[in-house]
Amino acid sequence: MDHAFKPYPFTARRYEAALPTLRDGADSKRHAVAIVGGGPVGLAVALGLANHGIASVVIEADDSVCFGSRAICISRRSLEIMERLGALRAFLDKGLPWTGGRSFYRDAQVLHFSMPNDENQKLPPMVNLAQYHIEQFLLDAAERRSDLIDIRWQTRMTALDARDDGVTLGLSTPKGDYTLGADWLVAADGGRSAAREALGLQLQGTSYEGRYVIVDIAMDSARPTERLAYFDPPSNPGSTVLVHKQPDGVWRIDYQLRDGEDPDEAVKPENVIPRVRNLLENMGESPDWSPIWITVYKANALTLQKYRHGRVLFAGDAAHLVPIFGVRGANSGIDDADNLAWKLAFVVRGLASERLLDSYSDERVAAAHENLSHGTKSTEFMSPPSFAFELMRHAALGLAVQHPAVRSLINPRQTSAIAYTASPLNWAPERSAEFDAGPQPGTVLPECPVRILQSGQARNGHVTDLLGLWFTLLHFTDEGVLPEDLVALEREMTKDGVPFKVAVLSRREGSPTTDPSGWDHTGRLFPLYGAAPGSTYLVRPDGHVMARWRTAARAEIAAAVRHALHA
Repeated sequence: MDHAFKPYPFTARRYEAALPTLRDGADSKRHAVAIVGGGPVGLAVALGLANHGIASVVIEADDSVCFGSRAICISRRSLEIMERLGALRAFLDKGLPWTGGRSFYRDAQVLHFSMPNDENQKLPPMVNLAQYHIEQFLLDAAERRSDLIDIRWQTRMTALDARDDGVTLGLSTPKGDYTLGADWLVAADGGRSAAREALGLQLQGTSYEGRYVIVDIAMDSARPTERLAYFDPPSNPGSTVLVHKQPDGVWRIDYQLRDGEDPDEAVKPENVIPRVRNLLENMGESPDWSPIWITVYKANALTLQKYRHGRVLFAGDAAHLVPIFGVRGANSGIDDADNLAWKLAFVVRGLASERLLDSYSDERVAAAHENLSHGTKSTEFMSPPSFAFELMRHAALGLAVQHPAVRSLINPRQTSAIAYTASPLNWAPERSAEFDAGPQPGTVLPECPVRILQSGQARNGHVTDLLGLWFTLLHFTDEGVLPEDLVALEREMTKDGVPFKVAVLSRREGSPTTDPSGWDHTGRLFPLYGAAPGSTYLVRPDGHVMARWRTAARAEIAAAVRHALHA
């Protein structure tokens, strides 16, 4: 069989460098927001800002979207964010959805897990999609917003001067060098962040010695899309192997190097191809296949202690490096972007004080520590850092063959939406405690089907369809009647320039007094939210619950919003 390398079934567009209008060697325009890094996180921040009418300039050193095998799994939470950014359709059309996976110990299956996926959901729990597609779909969306997003290709940041009132960047391009001034800088320039280095900041945490070879191959197979893990397989004794099916007949294979193996030797095709061939034979896969890409990976569990440093805000790999196990890397970066974009937009628009950006750091640093905790546990199981960990893993896997109760110990802990339970934006915990069920402040609003009435038209939808670029007040009623004090509150907020809307959720179909509104036609929404007529949820622009009341007074709701904006 010929195992000559094949190219990826994807061709990236190439972009030329371009200089802006210069005055004395500087960009003649001062920008509200500059973003260093045009990967998934940087583009997501730019799109999020554009949704709020904020222009940004994106500085990208390369001339195209990424090449090679990087992020490959996009979570439901990230898909929700993609919907807000105007890129969801492309993700769903190209991505391969999956709901679970299987793990094997030698020849025996020891785990078959499923991720939460019930009839309330409108999006799959996970889709497999290569990072070049992820970046391309976000780039396509950004190019549709070229009035607000200026992407500077082949432009490298060479200097950063950060002050109390903004930043000045030194930039280098093939057509010449210049400086650029901005009020705010978002550093989304990856694990080797030049912005982080310029400020003398260091990631803290753990770097693991174990390494994995990452191999992408081209292979046509009808095998279903699921996450496959092989521990000590006959094809590669003593190793751990992960397999993910990707779109366009691409398969991603990650396998652990044994102790003492030379990484430089391990990535040579003559050493990789026999291992992949043995794995595929062990899986029962017999089609012709060809390698596309080979590289080596080392797990890191690292983070900055703060993500806001004056006028510089860090996001994605520039802020934290998360092990690949549990697919938290790109997904956590996309969550960073979603959290940051609305807060930065509100500050730039003068709707909130700069202290709102401190909550970005507080929330996302806490989220990073949670992700790192799960990622570390998975890494220590997938790639034991010591003999003791390896002994424990073999014991757990061996027992799992015969004892189903032990199998929870080898669950891969896939990423899930982070709850900001300690967020400084959460309000009135004593009022939230009055609920017996439903999402607590800090959690992502749970999904549920509703019948939506909007602009005189009724359609089937979901409760998250009622959210937007504003604070949303979800008011539960019997027949869609909105109390006059909440009508007055919406008018008051609008008059003050605060993005704020009220949506009514009714138990029975009636004549709603607000637009849009939702009818709980399945009967599942009220119990899911622990709601009764009069219950109210206050939701942030990023879909996290901020407060909830059994019965809410107008002044309490107004105080919660103003606390978030000006605390």
